[in-house]
Amino acid sequence: MTQKVTPFLWFNSNAEEAINFYTSIFKDSRIKTIRRHGETVLTASFELFGQEFMVLNGGPAFKFTEAISLFVKCDTQEEVDEYWNKLVEGGQPQQCGWLKDKFGLSWQIIPNALGELLGDKDPAKARRAMEAMLKMTKIDIAQLKEAAEGSRVSHSHAASSR
Repeated sequence: MTQKVTPFLWFNSNAEEAINFYTSIFKDSRIKTIRRHGETVLTASFELFGQEFMVLNGGPAFKFTEAISLFVKCDTQEEVDEYWNKLVEGGQPQQCGWLKDKFGLSWQIIPNALGELLGDKDPAKARRAMEAMLKMTKIDIAQLKEAAEGSRVSHSHAASSR
């Protein structure tokens, strides 16, 4: 089935650099089309895990904001670490698993365990997980689980997740 709704990302002049960056990070990705005007990319499309994205080199009129972010579900801490470390390179870490990449696009790199812990049937356990998450930049699954169970988390361990 053809995808009916496609995110369309507006870049100043570096759309080709961006799609090369994104497709280098995600294993199941590919560049689909590149349409040029002379040497300059006008529009392009690419896929990440079967999700199509369009890009435009539209000039400096618009910038990305946190009002739109790309949410990446991760099964393991290794996956969180891999995506986080690559996407934040040249960008800016933010709270609660969010980051801005070097192009200003916001991403949420979120382990599935976070949703499970925040939705725990024990409200105290869910609250402790939430409190731990609010202190993090990159999400640390082990630290979340420790907090949810009521274990003390050392400050040095908490700082290592940043």
